[in-house]
Amino acid sequence: MKLSSKTENILGQIDTNTKLGDLRTIAKLIKTDHDLAMELWSTGKLLPRLLAILIMDNKRVAKDLINKLDKDMHTHPFDERNQLADWFMANQLMKNKKTIALIESWENSLSALQRRVFWYYQARLRWTGQTPPANTAELLTKIEANIAGEEPVVQWAMNFTAGWIGVYEKQFRGRCISIGEKTGLYKGEKVSKGCTPGYLPEFIAIESNKRNL
Repeated sequence: MKLSSKTENILGQIDTNTKLGDLRTIAKLIKTDHDLAMELWSTGKLLPRLLAILIMDNKRVAKDLINKLDKDMHTHPFDERNQLADWFMANQLMKNKKTIALIESWENSLSALQRRVFWYYQARLRWTGQTPPANTAELLTKIEANIAGEEPVVQWAMNFTAGWIGVYEKQFRGRCISIGEKTGLYKGEKVSKGCTPGYLPEFIAIESNKRNL
């Protein structure tokens, strides 16, 4: 795709020192510009694609486009594709009921990133402090049965969901801790100062103590 001068100008403002907060500042000045977003996305580079997500027109973010973007995300290295998927969920997919309905249909998607978003969304419903949905027992049964065989990108989100269930829903806490003990996922994980380890017994203890739960 031949890039417009507008796109070239925006790309000139982005370099290896650009932070996510800088992208948000640029996006606020641009507001919504779907055509510009698609040109930025076409570069194939992480930071322009993150900016593109911020300025897409949500009304034009439909199933076909989502599937195309998902396919493109899979071309990135592991950490980048996860960042793009999570950023896309938070800044676009959560914006209207139609795309939320798509998220809720992705539990068994062929795309690992879409399955990740399904589980990350379930976690988000809990950590935002809302009344937990009524599907907790069903979710835990599926996590117990499937987490060990899932792809790492999805395992993380399933584990994250179990973590927040264990924090906010005491009746399921022992069951969530048991998932961590059986899988051993993230046991001994080294994390940055201020971050919580992903190992479920530790995660649940730390985050529930913070909230006096």
